[in-house]
Amino acid sequence: MTPAPWAVQRRNARGRLHPEPESPTRSPWQRDRDRIIHCSAFRKLQYKTQVFVNHEGDFFRTRLTHSIEVAQIARSVARELGLDEDLTEALALAHDLGHPPFGHAGEDALAASMQPFGGFDHNAQSLRVVTLLEACYAGFDGLNLTWETLEGLAKHNGPVRRPSAHVADYDARHPLELGSYPAAESQVAALSDDIAYHCHDLDDGWRAEFFAPADLRHLPVIGEALAEAGRASLDMPPSRLRHETIRRVINRLVNDLVAETGRRIAALDPAGPDDIRNAGRPVVGFSEPMAEANRVIKEFLFARMYRHWRVNRMTAKARHVVADIFALLHGHTGLLPDDWRARAGEGDSARAAAVVCDYIAGMTDRYAREEHLRLTDLSVSG
Repeated sequence: MTPAPWAVQRRNARGRLHPEPESPTRSPWQRDRDRIIHCSAFRKLQYKTQVFVNHEGDFFRTRLTHSIEVAQIARSVARELGLDEDLTEALALAHDLGHPPFGHAGEDALAASMQPFGGFDHNAQSLRVVTLLEACYAGFDGLNLTWETLEGLAKHNGPVRRPSAHVADYDARHPLELGSYPAAESQVAALSDDIAYHCHDLDDGWRAEFFAPADLRHLPVIGEALAEAGRASLDMPPSRLRHETIRRVINRLVNDLVAETGRRIAALDPAGPDDIRNAGRPVVGFSEPMAEANRVIKEFLFARMYRHWRVNRMTAKARHVVADIFALLHGHTGLLPDDWRARAGEGDSARAAAVVCDYIAGMTDRYAREEHLRLTDLSVSG
């Protein structure tokens, strides 16, 4: 399919920090997607928490399954809008590479521990992973992704007004135009993230019995989807009712996103992707009624799922584990494995903190639990 004028175009690609020959068989963004899929940080998402810690059940989402679901939605939306599907997919697959173990509980604990040293943000950490921490290639650190992919990762939530130290340092070497909005492909990936986590968190919370169908009937979009699914079969088993409801919710959200974005594009009449970047507001978005519905759904999930006592207990334990590991390793860098200890150096507390933060952020849930035992339990060998 011929890309729309406002899509990122291969002929105008801005290249990589370290120049490489073009592939004869793949576009630059296909190569980016493939490098992301094959990197170690992507594989580790399989054992990182979305909401439920990995050992709580095989059916619940992990960061990996979440990323795959985001990519599926994003690619479908990109196709409808005439955008580059490969770039959109690459951004969707990479957007959570910087997440630490234990989901937002782990991020909160790491942010608190890093507060004296500039804080922690998983979006900035994702850029750090793909530009520095992945060690795959002989000629450079990171994955040497294209400018367009890095721009989209850095600006996953829009313009970056106060970049972290690493984002600012990378931007000085390879300017990413942090003050503008990203291209439409990145905006699609970000909104697809919202669609995916709302819908699969509803699915997982329903499966975990945090709420029942009766609790969902009053919610916008979801109540309508539930009623429609129920009419499809009067004796539908609960598991099928759940699936039939969630897929209808996804469909409504995607259709609204495509329709509203189409209206905004028609009003802007962009001649190229830079017109999207410089529009001064997001071009990809939901209609006002759907944005309000999403707000109500998010409030429901916070009250009934993210703050459920079972999740709260696991969250408290997860924060304790991450905070303990950080305090022990930052205070005694000699406890780090050899290669990490060499990076931490001697006597520089800020440098040591950054290295310990990278070490923890790269852990899976399982590894973090085991490392905590190795550091605190005398009966467990180092």
